[in-house]
Amino acid sequence: MDDATTSNDIRLREGSSIAQRLVVAGSAGAVALCFTPGLFTHDALEVIISLAALLAGAAFVCAVMLAPAVVWIITPDEILIGRQRPFGKLRTRIVTKDDITGLQVPGSKTAKTRFQLAFTLASGERLTSPPLSDVTHVRDTVARIAAQFDVANVEAPVNPLDASNPEMHLGDPVEAFSARDIRIVALIIVALCVVPYAYKLWRGLSPGPVDILLLPLGAIAAFAVHRYANLAAGSFWIVRQADIRVERLWGDGTVRADHFEGREVKTITVERRGRSEDEHCIVVIRLRSGQRFRSPRIGSRLEARAVGAEIVRRLAIAPEARQI
Repeated sequence: MDDATTSNDIRLREGSSIAQRLVVAGSAGAVALCFTPGLFTHDALEVIISLAALLAGAAFVCAVMLAPAVVWIITPDEILIGRQRPFGKLRTRIVTKDDITGLQVPGSKTAKTRFQLAFTLASGERLTSPPLSDVTHVRDTVARIAAQFDVANVEAPVNPLDASNPEMHLGDPVEAFSARDIRIVALIIVALCVVPYAYKLWRGLSPGPVDILLLPLGAIAAFAVHRYANLAAGSFWIVRQADIRVERLWGDGTVRADHFEGREVKTITVERRGRSEDEHCIVVIRLRSGQRFRSPRIGSRLEARAVGAEIVRRLAIAPEARQI
């Protein structure tokens, strides 16, 4: 259930599905089981490390599988909170309008475009909601809730993705890496590739084929880092009313800017860039010329869909191109 600004109720939810939990827990369990052979050795240190790894893995699996799913339904007069653990009973709580004395919108420490509602109750208790999924209408949603519950002096959140902004900003402005940092990384790569060869010579041994092969590979890798490191700086999207400006860096650190309008867009989709649909979804725009632009990471699939919908609206993209 998602937050909706067009209906009387606002619905928020937090918590992964059972399938997602099983994938994460299974991966963690598999990694932990890799340490099992250490339990059958006669080395006390290996036994301790293996036991610690297994206990940590078991704790992580339990935390993932037992994390509760939380649902908030915000109506004009009250807040209904539902909380349920896997295989457990649904627990509900009702917070009435008269119980609410304050509202704040703290941003996330890990994602600056993720916002939650923090209600202060008359008893002094503080309740924090699941994240708002429609990240393009955070200010409108907060203003509407503040009006519903008669809460004054609510500070509007700073949201670079809000639809009320003349420009939506996806990601951070691109900056070239300093020449000093690039040189340091290049030297570290060269050193790591030279160490095996030098160690063999120091011990009076003949370097093997792998040791010899590492020397030119290290030089090539160092040159690639020195020449192309800035290509890994990512991109910065500026979404305006009629066009999008995408800023990236060339290898020498200069800014490369691409512009395109809605009539140039062939398809716009939301894709997952990583293992989790709760954290690593992006908007992908493919132009009629064949160029493809991938946005900076946005967040969950619902958040990415909200951003994609706002891009569609601003660029007036044709219906047949919308796949969000």
